[in-house]
Amino acid sequence: MKVLITGATGFVGQHVINELLKYDHQIIVAVRNKDLITLLPEAIKIIELDLDNLESNKNYFSHLGKPDLLIHLAWQGLPNYKEKFHLEKNLPSHSAFLKNILVNGLQNLVVTGTCFEYGMNEGRLSEEMESNPQNPYAIAKDKLRKFLEELQKHNSFNLKWIRLFYMYGKGQNPNSLLSQLEKAIQNGDTVFNMSGGEQLRDYLPIEKVAENIVSIAYQNKTNGIINCCSGVPIKIKTFVESYLKKNNKKIKLNLGYYPYPDYEAMAFWGDDKKLKTVLNND
Repeated sequence: MKVLITGATGFVGQHVINELLKYDHQIIVAVRNKDLITLLPEAIKIIELDLDNLESNKNYFSHLGKPDLLIHLAWQGLPNYKEKFHLEKNLPSHSAFLKNILVNGLQNLVVTGTCFEYGMNEGRLSEEMESNPQNPYAIAKDKLRKFLEELQKHNSFNLKWIRLFYMYGKGQNPNSLLSQLEKAIQNGDTVFNMSGGEQLRDYLPIEKVAENIVSIAYQNKTNGIINCCSGVPIKIKTFVESYLKKNNKKIKLNLGYYPYPDYEAMAFWGDDKKLKTVLNND
């Protein structure tokens, strides 16, 4: 089987590649500039693809090796969730690319969405709930999903839309919570400034996220929206304290220094029943 992956050099993509390498399948990576890629194994085929400069008359399904499966992780400009370019630039370019490759023959598509598609809903979030995105990034992702669902009415293909919740691990954004915590410890700071930490969130280590993505991708019994989550809510304060204890590190938490983000609800986590169905059938 030929597996094409976009966004392979990103936080999630690097770990998905590591997971894919456990299987005896041909891996094709689409990147903006292949001359800048040096860390991928030689067995992986690299093909250039610039989503911001697509050629309207080009068959990207053929150009990218006629893959049996596309795992589409690419999305420019994160974590700037509030910027309009998600709608003005990313949405049209990703829609055009995915339509092109699907119309020309792709049968199996996996795309990563976001828990922010649920908007300001609180509590356990299930795939059956209506989406209600509140920031440009989430709105763009939600519109892309609906576009693909419309496309399915006229083109036969399997679509798995994986809503990612919170992730942590090697390679995460330097502005993420744990990255900033580690930096403060390395700098010898005695205090770490953070929010009140009372938010309830849903966390998974990135290795588990990658494993789930590949498991979802390699099956066709369960399609549509699938939460990639732990299903277990945890306070951010507790999450940070547990991380410090597990890694035998100490620093005083200055709770309440930052206000709570205005683009997400205070308490939400994923319903993992559908995910468990996929994993149990794997």
